[in-house]
Amino acid sequence: MKQRILIVDDEESICEILQFNLETSGYETVVAHSAEEAMGYDISLFDLVLLDVMMGQMSGFRMARLLKNNPQTSNVPIIFCSAMGQEESKITGLEIGADDYISKPFSVREVIARVKTVLRRCSSGPKPSELEPDLSHLITFEQLSIDSSKYKCFIGGEEVSLTKKEFEMLQLFLKNRGKVFSREEIIRHVWSGDADVFDRTIDVNVTRLRKKIGDYGKYIVTRQGYGYGFDI
Repeated sequence: MKQRILIVDDEESICEILQFNLETSGYETVVAHSAEEAMGYDISLFDLVLLDVMMGQMSGFRMARLLKNNPQTSNVPIIFCSAMGQEESKITGLEIGADDYISKPFSVREVIARVKTVLRRCSSGPKPSELEPDLSHLITFEQLSIDSSKYKCFIGGEEVSLTKKEFEMLQLFLKNRGKVFSREEIIRHVWSGDADVFDRTIDVNVTRLRKKIGDYGKYIVTRQGYGYGFDI
């Protein structure tokens, strides 16, 4: 079955170029010319969203936040494709939970390559609708637990919505309590050596993970000059 990609951009010419080249590369695509139009689709059925930032009344950032806050769509990977190429915009996109950020103008070959990389990284985990708690695979610390077979995180029995990379970082830390991992080690374990992963990406993901796990975020410690770990 072909992987499905939702293209969301208010520039028709860009949509046409992306749609043609993605379909030539073997993907199934759907185009929406606004975030409002895109939200009319069942986005949980897509394997990836290519999303512009500056559009109409609802921005790409707002749409991404809605998707990441919805358990049914929180694991759908997002790549921003935007003319807003400033560092601040890229950091905002990463903090929301995007898997990549491509600045316009871009080459189609670059977009295809990044789409393939993100889909490869994210295709191993099941979709939210397929996940059920499996106590035999739990890694726990007090009321914090993760199900390593179902890719779910719980605090006091309540599910916490994490992105794939956030989950894999938390799993790495919980499995190795007391060990400090350098950023290079985290990239190797979690990003599997993918190119274009920077130290700032690690920092942003750690900050986001700390916020999501509430009081347990204080246990993810920073060792200045070394890296991160789960300290008890």
